[in-house]
Amino acid sequence: MGYHPSPSEVKSWDLSIRVLVGDLQDAGLNAVEMLLEYRLPLNSKRADVVLCGVHPRTGEESYVVVELKQWNTAIPVDGTDDVVFSESFKQPRLHPVEQVRAYCEYIADMVGMLNGEGDKLAGAAYLHNAVDEAVAGLFLMEPSQHGQLYTSSRRQEFLKFLKSRLAPLPGADAADALMNSAVKPSKQLLAVAADEVQRREQFTLLDEQQVAYSLVMRAVDRAYGANTKQVVIITGGPGSGKSVIALSLMGELARRGRTVMHATGSSAFTNTLRKVAAARAPKVRKLFTYYNQFIDAEKNSLDVLINDEAHRVKETSTNRYTPASKRTGRPQVEELIDVARVPVFLLDEYQVVRPGERGTVSEIQGAANRMGCEVIKVDLDGQFRCGGSRLYESWVLNLLGLEGNGPIEWTGDDGFVLETVESPSELEAALSTLIGDGYSSRISAGYCWKWDQKPKADFLYPDVKIGDWARPWNNPKDSKHGDAPGRPYWATDPAGFGQVGCIYTAQGFEYDYSGVIFGPDLVWRDGGWVARPEHSRDNQVRNAPLPEFERAIKNTYKVLLTRGMRGTYLYSTDSETQALFDQLIHLAGE
Repeated sequence: MGYHPSPSEVKSWDLSIRVLVGDLQDAGLNAVEMLLEYRLPLNSKRADVVLCGVHPRTGEESYVVVELKQWNTAIPVDGTDDVVFSESFKQPRLHPVEQVRAYCEYIADMVGMLNGEGDKLAGAAYLHNAVDEAVAGLFLMEPSQHGQLYTSSRRQEFLKFLKSRLAPLPGADAADALMNSAVKPSKQLLAVAADEVQRREQFTLLDEQQVAYSLVMRAVDRAYGANTKQVVIITGGPGSGKSVIALSLMGELARRGRTVMHATGSSAFTNTLRKVAAARAPKVRKLFTYYNQFIDAEKNSLDVLINDEAHRVKETSTNRYTPASKRTGRPQVEELIDVARVPVFLLDEYQVVRPGERGTVSEIQGAANRMGCEVIKVDLDGQFRCGGSRLYESWVLNLLGLEGNGPIEWTGDDGFVLETVESPSELEAALSTLIGDGYSSRISAGYCWKWDQKPKADFLYPDVKIGDWARPWNNPKDSKHGDAPGRPYWATDPAGFGQVGCIYTAQGFEYDYSGVIFGPDLVWRDGGWVARPEHSRDNQVRNAPLPEFERAIKNTYKVLLTRGMRGTYLYSTDSETQALFDQLIHLAGE
């Protein structure tokens, strides 16, 4: 599993799996194959059990996803139809039928052999400790092939259900087919943004994602009749689905006629969303804007303001172009809370990369408290970028000293590639090969080289020079220059591979494979990291006090290291730092 499970988790496995094994035996399905803790493709979520076998009617492979719950009681949360609460847990949970249904749809979408078709899949939530009367409200959710609810009171119905999907024949071949099937790439966020906003929601939201989505929708429904404003804070690491939630909310709220806007602090991210979401309807671009556009907006002029990448919220909205009449000194976060009946903030605190950024949970929560607002906080624990590898996410945090006790060896993960290379030429060659195989790849680096902000007539000057290797930074202009795409599109246009991206063009985006160059601004010396502002070319960061610079530069590399969905290739210009990478990665596998 890659971690030491808690005693309660071990106890849960021991009790629940025994119950399910007994049921399979009583149903005469002894030969069915069980996949325990089945990890969803390119995702860190795990289904409790996937039963693999042969369909009794068609003779084809048949799979039953089972979520095992030891709950004794549970009731729906008032105002929602897919969030439940029980004394068995402290926080609201997704309705187990909705949970297993989403798992089935996700597996159908991502496993090549299923080809998006869910006919071979069925799903069941099994509350084997509960009786019907104690969870009666949960039966209000409409059942389907991918989501049915069973309790101890309905054990015989559960056995009948299992026998309707699985024949008393060996299931090893079906299990092997599922485990060995090719994985289709997950639907890229930006590729379907237009349909997401304009027509219909296309993503499958899982667990805490669906909880966050439903709680925001409930807050919106209650906003008109409430005396107290609700502020929703959604936190999660890279690829945990924050922007998926944001676009899902936009699509649904727009369909319901609610006034909703999407704001970020990133021109690259906003411009890319404008381009793809407004491909057929240019007026949709107006839905995507920036944090500093609400400095004098009317209070509650929007139903919902979705603040994506909220770690980039600044201290104030003023800049050198702000008229004196608007220089109120008011915190930007208060403006963003004021403008909407339901302000939503989606953030990752480890992505604060500039000293002036104030997008932390404590800052937002403090502002909400000062303004007399209620706060709803949801933590997302799934990783949808980095190939769904929690091991890699944890490795990066330990490497940079953001969590844990320092760098640890990379023990490997079948779902994610991590390699070091000995030169930028080798890095580029490895990624070029992957591009030839049909994958997307980019090279990014710490901001340690000067940047020619005035492109020549038909080319970009190769500012990033390491030995005899030299490449330009990404195009500083918003429009195309020569073969180079405009700055906002470096991460999404295939032609972006010819340039080196920086933190401001990479943040918020994803690609299959990432090549990261550590510059001399952060080096490993005598068992610890040393931040060196004298080697930084980022004037907004280098002049900060050393503790702030160190935090910003570590967060910068954390962001760059977590852009790849399938793998990361790592290189440092500093020999001692490179030796650390080699020791942690290569030697761990020998």
